[in-house]
Parts: sequence; structure tokens; C-alpha cells
Amino acid sequence: MKDTLRQQLERLQMRLNELDANLADPQVASDMNRYRTLSREHAEVAEVVDLFQRFEQREHDLAAAQDLLDDPEMADMAKEEIATAQNELVKLQQSLQTALLPRDPDDERAAFLEIRAGTGGDESALFAADLARMYLRFSERQGWRSEVLSENVSDLGGYKEIVLRIEGANVYGELKFESGGHRVQRIPATETQGRIHTSACTVAVLPEPDAEEEVQLNPADLRIDTFRASGAGGQHINKTDSAIRITHLPTGLVAECQDDRSQHRNKAKAMSVLAARLREKERSARAAAEAATRKSLIGTGDRSDRIRTYNFPQGRLTDHRINLTLYKLQFILDGDLTDVVEALQGAQAAEQLAQLESGEASL
Repeated sequence: MKDTLRQQLERLQMRLNELDANLADPQVASDMNRYRTLSREHAEVAEVVDLFQRFEQREHDLAAAQDLLDDPEMADMAKEEIATAQNELVKLQQSLQTALLPRDPDDERAAFLEIRAGTGGDESALFAADLARMYLRFSERQGWRSEVLSENVSDLGGYKEIVLRIEGANVYGELKFESGGHRVQRIPATETQGRIHTSACTVAVLPEPDAEEEVQLNPADLRIDTFRASGAGGQHINKTDSAIRITHLPTGLVAECQDDRSQHRNKAKAMSVLAARLREKERSARAAAEAATRKSLIGTGDRSDRIRTYNFPQGRLTDHRINLTLYKLQFILDGDLTDVVEALQGAQAAEQLAQLESGEASL
């Protein structure tokens, strides 16, 4: 094991002792938010320290077995123990390296998923509807809960814009790599000469902040408009101006919600979306300043600006960031995104591991 990894693990051992002392402090126990935060950190650190202790024990066992090689009566048994210990040490070191990878504290959060039509007119809007269906079906497969917060329907039944809220286990952690430009290549339903067209949409995935962590919004900076929600008609058509649109005047960011008949609940949801967008704007600004915008850029909607291509004639999906190509496009559009998500997570883990091994990553 490299010295840099061992030093990090030794620091974690000391941190575990600090956490034990903090959690035993009555003042900490009386502050539930702090106690919850420290308890979560304790569980994570204890898991890594336990692995490290097992690693050190096997190192001790290996050294003891090597000392027995000079004893003719014990040499065969020592060789077996050495082989076993060496194999276990390799596995334990791999587990430790994985456990030490930096964790995004937002991964466990619910997320707002925004899809906007870009280049391509009506075909782009229809593709936006295909993407929304893909994410909703993936959410069902994961056992997540989803709701449509707002939608702007196109003439042919697609979406000029749709905003979803998705809640469940590790939602943001699995969907965050979907942010960016998505390009489709196919023959549109309106095409009479059978020509393949290229259209594009942008997707943005924003972690939902905790209530106490939301950006504090100054009422003087907000313009709140009410309007009548659009709908398909029938007995559930909105008869009152319960839909809400909130504009943050300093930045021009806009959020709206129209899914509930209650104006109060729509306002609360729209405020949450706006806070998430402002929070993401701040995150993106920091990332740009640090030259680390790979995950936060969501693109412009141009055909050339894309992270992924959906090629219908070939039944192919290509993620250009990791050179992943899968010939199962229809399954993916039906919500089978697992291979794509796992490949993107694996690529990030490999990148983090390379940084960790070079000593550049920090705990």
C-alpha cells in the first residue's frame, strides 16, 4: 500500500476517535441536526476503519507466516498462509481504495430534472417527450416517486419544456450525469421523403436542497405571477388561477408549478425549484472558476453540443464522454438505463481512483 493511502487511513482512525467523543457529548446529543450529521459521518468512517484494521491484521499474519518459512516443519503451512494472506490483502486494498473515493454529499438527495427542446422545432419537442418518458420509466424501475411540476406542451404533443421532481434512494447520484445536450437522429413522423433529421434537447439535473440549506430568497427580488394551469380538459381542468410562476429578478431565473390545485402548494414547490436552480448556478460558477465544469455544464441545445446521441436507424445509443456505445436503444428509451448509469459511475470512480493513487485526492 502506498504511503499516501496509509496516511489517509491513519487520519481516519484519529477522526473516528474524535467522532466517538463528540457523539458522547450531551451538548451534541441535544442538537439533533448536528447529532444526525455526525452519526452519518461516524457510520461512513467506521466502515473504512474496520476495513483498514482487517488489512493491518492480515499484514501481521503475513509477516508471521514469512517468519516460519525457515522452520522445515512449518514451511508448507506457512506457504499456504502466505498465499491466502496475499490474496486477501489485494482484495482488502481494492475495497479500501473504493471506500476512500470522495462522495458527493448531494447523491442521496431528491432531484429536479428539467428537459428543454432545443434545435429541431417540433421534432425536438417530441424527443423531449421521449426523454421524459424514459426517465419516468427508469424511476418506476428504481422504485422512485416522480411528479410533473410544470410542462409546456407543443402543438404535436411533445414538450417545449418539462420539469420533474424525482424522490427516492440515491436519485441525484444516479441521474446527475444526465445533465447536458442529448441529440437524436431519426426520421420524423412529419418527414415525407424518409430523410433522417438531427434534433437536440438539453437536460439539467439539480439536487433538491434541504429546507435549512436552501438559498435565502429576498421577497423584494421576486416577482410572483399567478395564471390558470393548462390541461387536457374534463372535470379536472383548473378553474382558478392556481398555477404559480416566480421570477428571480437579479438573475432572471424563472420557476413555475401548476400540478396542484392549491396555489399555496404550487408556490412552495416553485420556490423549491427556484432555490435549487440558484444553488446550482452558484455551484456551476464555483466549478467554472476551478476549471471543473465537466459535470455542471448543460449545453446550449445546438446539434453540435451533446453528451449523448440516440441513433434510431442503427438502434444505437452513444455516450460521447466515455465512448460508450450500446445497441439496445429501444430498451433504454423504455427505461432500462442501468447499463448507462453504471458505466458513467464506473468512469467517475476510475478517475477518482487514479487521483487517489497519485495522492492528489483529499478526504
